[in-house]
Amino acid sequence: MRISIPISAFVAAIVGFGGTLAIIIAAADAVGATQIQTASWVTAICLAMAFETAWLSWRTKMPIISAWSTPGAALIAASSGFTIGEAVGAFLVAGLLLVLTGLIKPLTQLIARIPPSVASGMLAGIVVTFAINAVKAIPGDPWLILPLIVAFFVIRLFNPALSVLVVLVGGGLAAFLTGRVGGLPTPELSTLTLIAPQFSLTAIMGLALPLYLVTMASQNLSGLAVLRAAGYHPEPGPLIGVTGLFSILSAPFGASTTNLAAISAAICTGPDVHPDPAERWKTGPFYALAYVIFAAFGASLVAIFAVLPPSLIVLVAGLALMPSLANALAIALKDEHHRMAATTAFAVTASGLTLFGVGSAFWGLVGGLAVLMLENIKKK
Repeated sequence: MRISIPISAFVAAIVGFGGTLAIIIAAADAVGATQIQTASWVTAICLAMAFETAWLSWRTKMPIISAWSTPGAALIAASSGFTIGEAVGAFLVAGLLLVLTGLIKPLTQLIARIPPSVASGMLAGIVVTFAINAVKAIPGDPWLILPLIVAFFVIRLFNPALSVLVVLVGGGLAAFLTGRVGGLPTPELSTLTLIAPQFSLTAIMGLALPLYLVTMASQNLSGLAVLRAAGYHPEPGPLIGVTGLFSILSAPFGASTTNLAAISAAICTGPDVHPDPAERWKTGPFYALAYVIFAAFGASLVAIFAVLPPSLIVLVAGLALMPSLANALAIALKDEHHRMAATTAFAVTASGLTLFGVGSAFWGLVGGLAVLMLENIKKK
């Protein structure tokens, strides 16, 4: 045991939680969740991640780190017309699809065959709205927002992982000291709230299926790639299946899907953690401990976000998704032969199109694949 193991685990947990919690809050708001239901969502998803990470790391003796689906949360936040009950039903369906993917190997291979360019075009279309809204927040409170934007881009030159967290903490302190926040809520322990699921075809097609595809294409496959790059080669099926199972168990309490982490995993799998790769799995239990603590105080954290200026929340969500947007655009436009298909997926998804009750993410993927199919037919 080295001190670098718990330090790496706690840094990964803090960066993953603090840097993207604003997106979870935005997702909960989009489906009409109350503050109590949002707190339950945060508590349940943190517990799911803690149990997944602890179990998988101990069972495989590898640093298997889980996370919530940040692109998936962005997808939910960009949706409209769904209730919290329909969202819970969609989370259950998405979790079931993840379990089936883990059990049926061809499903994993089928998802892996979706061209990265088209999947990335869809992802870019989902998150670009958040980046645009972050810019639009400037006129509402320029004296708060502009310095935070400058701080973000300066800090990320030296430590990209902590840049969003610094903006969140610094912005919160600035808002409190300048009287933009009336007062901090009383600390309280979290509770879980059961939410009855509602199943509808529109929610399954417009929310569950895109959520599953985004989680697989942009999270699980990336998480597996990070593990392989670090010299670990676990069997993908059991890992995906376990995250799907815990997604099903946590969904009735409002939690969206969980998956294999990429950025957090990169912090926990490198040589700085421990020179011996066989010892790095110990980051898993410490990472899990951090999320148990976050779960215990999830209600207080949600209450704090509720009193912060809305422009600050919009800014933090937009800045947190900037790296995802940059990476998605780079992958989408990398292959010259796929650019039109990827651009179609991006444009349709970013448009916010709703057709037959189904949201734009699904139609963006369909449109991109259709254009790619036509181009392949022409080549033949």
